[in-house]
Amino acid sequence: MPEVTQIRKLSIWIFLIPLLAINLCLYISQNPDFLEYTIFKVDQIGRSAFSIPYLDGSLSISRASRTYPQYLIFKPSMILTAILLYYYWKYNNGLVNKLYSTDKNFKFKTFGILSAIFLAIHSIFLGIKFDIQVYKLFRRIVLLLFIIFELIAQGYLVYHLYKLKAQLNELINRKVLIAKIILVTILVIVAVVSLPTLLTKGNTHFKHMLEWNYFVGVILFYLFSRFFWKRTT
Repeated sequence: MPEVTQIRKLSIWIFLIPLLAINLCLYISQNPDFLEYTIFKVDQIGRSAFSIPYLDGSLSISRASRTYPQYLIFKPSMILTAILLYYYWKYNNGLVNKLYSTDKNFKFKTFGILSAIFLAIHSIFLGIKFDIQVYKLFRRIVLLLFIIFELIAQGYLVYHLYKLKAQLNELINRKVLIAKIILVTILVIVAVVSLPTLLTKGNTHFKHMLEWNYFVGVILFYLFSRFFWKRTT
C-alpha cells in the first residue's frame, strides 16, 4: 500500500526533526562561547549553565529556543514538522478509508491537522515580545490546544488501528500497537494528573521538566509509527 510507505517515511522525520531541534537549541544555550565572535552570537537571555532539564527542569524549551540564534533552528524545524504532520494525518485518513471501504474525513485527521496548525502558530509567535497579558494567555492557549488536539488525534487513530488489527495482520507489528496504546494512555493520565499543578503558580522546575519529557513523549508516538508498519513493496 502506498499510504503505508509514506506514513513510514513521514513518521521518522516527525520524530527526528523536533527532537534534534530542541536539543540543538539546548546545546547552543549551554555552550554559547563557540559562537561568541560570529554573527550568531547568542543572546544573553538564551544562555544557561550546564544542566539536564529533562531531570532538573532548570530551563524551559521556550527559553532555550526563543532567542537569537536558536530561533533560526527552532521555528523552521517546528513549521516543517507541522507540514509533515498534515501529510501524516492525511495519509492515515486515506489508508483507513481504504480499509473501511469508505470516503470520509475521520476525526483523527481533523484533530491531527488542527494540532499541526497550532504547532505552526506557536512556533511563529514564539519569541515575539508583546508586554500584554492577553498575548501571553494567547500563547499558552495555542500550546495547550496543540497538545490536546494531538492527544485526541493519536487516541482516535490508535482506536481505529486496533479495530482493524485482524485486517492489518500482515502489515503491522502488534507489539508496537500495544506500545502505542500504552504511550497514549500514559500521556493522557500524566496530563490529567499534572493539570492542577500546571494551573497554579510556582513549581517552575517541575513544569519545565514535565515540558521537556512530555514533548518527547508526544513525538515518540511517531517513532513507534515508523516501526508499527512493516516494510512494503
